[in-house]
Amino acid sequence: MGLPGWPGKKILVVGDLILDHFVRGSVKRISPEAPVPVVEVEDEHFILGGAANVASNIKALGGIPFLVGAIGDDRSGSDFIQLMQYSGLSSSGVIQVHGRPTSLKTRVIANHQQVVRVDREVSERLKLDAAKAVKSAISRYIGDCDAVVVSDYAKGLFSPSLLAWIGEASRKARVPYVVDPKPVHFPYPGATVVTPNRSEAQGFFGREFRTEDAGEAGRRLIEKAGWEALLITLGSEGMVLCRKKGRPVHIPARVREVFDVTGAGDTVVAVMALGLSAGLSMEAAARTANAAAGVVVGKAGTAVCTPRELEAALRAEQ
Repeated sequence: MGLPGWPGKKILVVGDLILDHFVRGSVKRISPEAPVPVVEVEDEHFILGGAANVASNIKALGGIPFLVGAIGDDRSGSDFIQLMQYSGLSSSGVIQVHGRPTSLKTRVIANHQQVVRVDREVSERLKLDAAKAVKSAISRYIGDCDAVVVSDYAKGLFSPSLLAWIGEASRKARVPYVVDPKPVHFPYPGATVVTPNRSEAQGFFGREFRTEDAGEAGRRLIEKAGWEALLITLGSEGMVLCRKKGRPVHIPARVREVFDVTGAGDTVVAVMALGLSAGLSMEAAARTANAAAGVVVGKAGTAVCTPRELEAALRAEQ
């Protein structure tokens, strides 16, 4: 069983870029200075995160990603570029902004459990010259792509005007436009499908809703925003796909041990973009994304799904 016609598809990924730093070790005692564990570090490494993890997932599954975003001109920015080169990803669409720190997230993990996360970043909107450089990079790629992804972590890359422009440019290019959102930037005009988690969807809706009410909440959001579809991810309860026409579809989570949910949303949006670019129906793309997400939550840290793993997961669901 092969992948559904998407190897070689070109996907433009626009989003906030994050350098993920993992520090792993063990805890054998409590600090005498304060009631906190002392982590004896055994290993540490860096991984491409945020929109770059979406690009990594696309590449791992046989697609061709074009990544556009902004980083700082600091040490973390240099590490980010080196990791892109090592991973075989082009950095030609990555803008280095003078004086702006690269978003760096450090996760300390001891005895297979995350102890603390330390974030070093700013979330102010990009200045005019950097924003123009980002828009110029998008313009270079969008006419040659089969789908567009916006990976929004609310770190300052996106403005309402840029999102409206991306929606219009995607419409003119006649390609699917897939959004991994943040409520602060609602409504993402022109999006084909938006993939919020439960918290984000509730932020859009303005209040909490029960799982059994997710379909009705999704229907109202689609009416309000004008999207073609909304895919709400619900963790262990699976996903709910809502469309302009037809009843909501509940897609159960794959039954397996959840090791780490870091980056699962990146995998979902990557597979949705690949699936739609290959002509899959919205439901088929969502079910494929659900299978891929089930693979990555069984791995530690920011991870990707390989073609062989996805094929095995899809076979298991037949």
